[in-house]
Amino acid sequence: MTAIKETNFSFPKQTNFYKGKVRDVYTINDEFMAMVVTDRISAFDVVLPEAIPFKGQVLNQIAAKFLTATQDIVPNWVLSVPDEMVTIGRICEPFKVEMVVRGYLAGHAWREYSAGRRSVCGVALPEGLKENDQLPAPIITPTTKASVGHDEDISREDILAKGIVSLADYEQLEAYTLALYARGTEMAASRGLILVDTKYEFGKVGEEIFLIDEIHTPDSSRYFYAEGYQERQDANEPQKQLSKEFVRKWLIENGFQGKDGQVVPVMTPEIVNSISERYIELYEQITGDTFQKNETADVTQRIEVNVTAALAKL
Repeated sequence: MTAIKETNFSFPKQTNFYKGKVRDVYTINDEFMAMVVTDRISAFDVVLPEAIPFKGQVLNQIAAKFLTATQDIVPNWVLSVPDEMVTIGRICEPFKVEMVVRGYLAGHAWREYSAGRRSVCGVALPEGLKENDQLPAPIITPTTKASVGHDEDISREDILAKGIVSLADYEQLEAYTLALYARGTEMAASRGLILVDTKYEFGKVGEEIFLIDEIHTPDSSRYFYAEGYQERQDANEPQKQLSKEFVRKWLIENGFQGKDGQVVPVMTPEIVNSISERYIELYEQITGDTFQKNETADVTQRIEVNVTAALAKL
């Protein structure tokens, strides 16, 4: 199996290139972007040394499915998906906040709560909650969008006070976020899943707001299995998760959490294949579709041909 760790294309009218943790982004004519979702994998803000076959295809296709399924709620940046690993869309001026929405007390919110804090990002939380309990209603806990380093919690009040987003735009972002989460929750429930928390990013073209980036993927969202959820809560047992938490768990068990002096454990072919298989399992569980492996002999050539043909139609 061929995994795409990096790309180095030169597309017609290409004006810029940006390499993110897992995405290679090509700017076309300063108007469009071709986003290649590579097979790189990151954890604890570190890109791991081995790429995971089919991971890029999994993430790109899940995002494409959910972006299509939510375009009646908010317009999104996508113009076409010419290849399993590529999305082409309009360039938007991104808002400098990520809209994190939580329906359950898990992850970062739980860590804050268990440390004794009863508000997250300025949102008050009731007493007496346990880890993974459902919240009385979904809450929005925004973070700053850091270009370097970690994103940081920020309150609605600070976003407005600092002029990061205008009041009118922020109210629209909140409305879109809750509507998207409601749709994602419905779609997850149809698959026997609970959408625990997720994040959305938005941008603008002129005065119009667009949903950007990926949505509802296992890299940007946390899912629980619905069956047995309440029984596990009542018994104070961990929830059965569907996310890339299993990768973080393997790293932690092998002494790596991204801290200074720590070394990423050796990723054997067996480990790489097992992670690939788990991502394919995630895809099928989340979408309900059978995953079709595109085992092209030369994946980069396939991408170049498909993207070049799509760009010619813009």
